[in-house]
Amino acid sequence: MAIAGIDYSLCGPCICIFDGTVKETFGIHRCSFYFLTNVKKHARVYEGIIYGEMFDDYNHECQRYETISDWAVDKVLGCSQVGLEGYAYGASGRAIFQIAENCGLLKYKLYQAGKPISVLTPTTVKKHGTGKGNASKDLMVKCFDKETGMKLKHTITPDRQKIGNPVSDIADSYYICSLLHKNLRAISDELA
Repeated sequence: MAIAGIDYSLCGPCICIFDGTVKETFGIHRCSFYFLTNVKKHARVYEGIIYGEMFDDYNHECQRYETISDWAVDKVLGCSQVGLEGYAYGASGRAIFQIAENCGLLKYKLYQAGKPISVLTPTTVKKHGTGKGNASKDLMVKCFDKETGMKLKHTITPDRQKIGNPVSDIADSYYICSLLHKNLRAISDELA
């Protein structure tokens, strides 16, 4: 049974897929990651488990939403459940509508594909990953590195001073997937 955690966005969507059962311990050893990027040098394989791909070209916003959502649905077709981070409400103006339209199309396509979705609040994901519901990107990545033994920023973006896409997206998708696994395990334990 595979499950997926999706950190979905217009600029840096990332998916973590855990290939195991709810009874197994969640960890990096059973995970693979997929992300989209506009930076050609980031579109490659890292550590044998992180796969960076280039965004498809688009001529219209609707085409952009379609190609991103098609990519995401294709990656999670073998998954029995999908965790998706809810809206953070930090965006304003036109951006909030673009985010909503993009995410709405993904939810619709996942529904059409018969994939159950659990929408997890950003604060719950951050608290799960770091113990703090208002954790920064830096803290999320620091906790990811400590938990997994990876040095994500140094592996993917060693030339950057600040943490950003795709590093923070990978950490977020990992904790979305981990929280989904925890929730599914709790349900399984209750039913047993």
